[in-house]
This record gives sequence, C-alpha cells and structure tokens, in this order.
Amino acid sequence: MEATSASPTFIYGTAWKKDATADLVKLAVHAGFRAIDTANQPKHYQEPLLGEALESLASEGIGRSSLFVQTKFTSVGGQDHRVPYNPELDLKSQVRQSFESSLQHLKTGYVDSLLLHGPYSYPGLGAEDWEVWSALEEIYKSGRARMIGISNVNAGQVTSLVAKARVKPMVVQNRCYANRGWDRMVRETCRENGIMYQGFSLLTANPYVLRHPNVVSIAKRLGVHSEQVVFRFAMQAGMIPLTGTTAEQHMKDDLRVNAIELTREEVNLIDTIEG
Repeated sequence: MEATSASPTFIYGTAWKKDATADLVKLAVHAGFRAIDTANQPKHYQEPLLGEALESLASEGIGRSSLFVQTKFTSVGGQDHRVPYNPELDLKSQVRQSFESSLQHLKTGYVDSLLLHGPYSYPGLGAEDWEVWSALEEIYKSGRARMIGISNVNAGQVTSLVAKARVKPMVVQNRCYANRGWDRMVRETCRENGIMYQGFSLLTANPYVLRHPNVVSIAKRLGVHSEQVVFRFAMQAGMIPLTGTTAEQHMKDDLRVNAIELTREEVNLIDTIEG
C-alpha cells in the first residue's frame, strides 16, 4: 500500500490486541499498512504498546512522519477502573489529560487524528458533547492533532457538528452493518461535507455478506476471497476500511485489494444487500 500520513487508504485497528499489540503493529506495518488506529482506553486498547512499536519501527527507518496514527478520547462511561485521566475534573480538563497521556504513550509530539470515541447524548448532541468538542478544537488549533473527528455517531449528530462547530469534523469512524445500508446516511453526510469516513467491523458485523451468492460470484470472477471483495467495495463506496486481523497472510491479502476493481453494478449490488 502506498499511503502517506495525510491520506490513509486502509487502517490497521489495534482494539483487543492486548499484549500482542506491539508485535502485531510491526507485522502490519511490515506488510504494508501505514495507518494505525488506537484509543486511550485500557479496557480495549494497549496504547503504550503501540508507542513501543512506533519507536521500534523508527529505529528500522520507518519514521513517524510516514505513518498515520489515530487515537481517541473515551468518556468515563467507556472506561473500566483504569481511567487514563482524573474523572473528577471538568470535561475539557479530562480531554487535555487524556491527550497528553496519549502523546506520552505513543512517544510522539502529535497525532494525525484525534476522535471523540462516542457522543454522550443520543439521538442529538448534548452540552457534554459540545464541551468535549471545544477541547478537541483547542488541541487541533495547537497543531498537535492534524485532524479531529468523532466515532459511533449518527447522521443528525454529524450534521449538527458541521453546522455549529467552530472547527468542523474531519473524520467519522462508524461500525457498518449491511442490513442497515452500510451506514448510508452517515456516509452521504460525510461525502457532502468532505469528511473522511472510516468503516469498521466490515467483516465481523456482516458474516452473511461473505457467503452471499453475488459476493461469492464476484470473488470468483476476480480470483480473490469474499473478504477482499467487501473491503474493495468499501473503498469504492467512499470508505476507508479498518481491519484488525492478526494473521500476516490476511494482512497481505487485505492490502492487495488496491489491485482489484469492482464494476459500478457490483458496487451497487453489494450496497443493497440486506441479509
């Protein structure tokens, strides 16, 4: 994969990798990934181990500037007992502490993308969301986060941020379910507003899609696996996919999707699979 820190095309996700995080990140980068996703959430991510991997990779000549590194601020409600900031502080201070902690973990002076892991309110945005977003805006303006955004969000919330925020969201990261239209409303909102859309759980949330006769037929035509068809569909539909595979061969197979192309009809066909 040819990707710069400014323009990822495929992202390696580090959730649930535990003690294997550093080794798997190095394996993924050696396979060709140049974008890595994490969060300052010890419950699901080992951010310090990603920092160890980045340091090791730099010693091999794969410098920080060649990698896209994305982390997240996770609210107290999404943490276990290992909260990486003082939960007694006001929200803006929590964000600042979490971010400073992330920089220390990652052994870097900046991140390429910083996300709010999920809104505090639903279905709209509440006062807490705006307070946290204001803190993200300040970090962005400091130059220590090249992009800011939000995860696990609906179209109305994205629209509200676009309309009212001083710094508009640049990234949205959501789980994609085929039987919910692959998050079509959010994707369209992002496309209309020039927001990078990242899709995760593309395979794990949609096992029936991999077995769908049309997807199997497309894979056979291209001489690839159904998983590669789904990832290529995601790219052609305007998403940047995430994968969390732990197998080196799967990492290489995933990156080979850049060499295949679905027809417009095939993209539309997969886009309308409902299960």
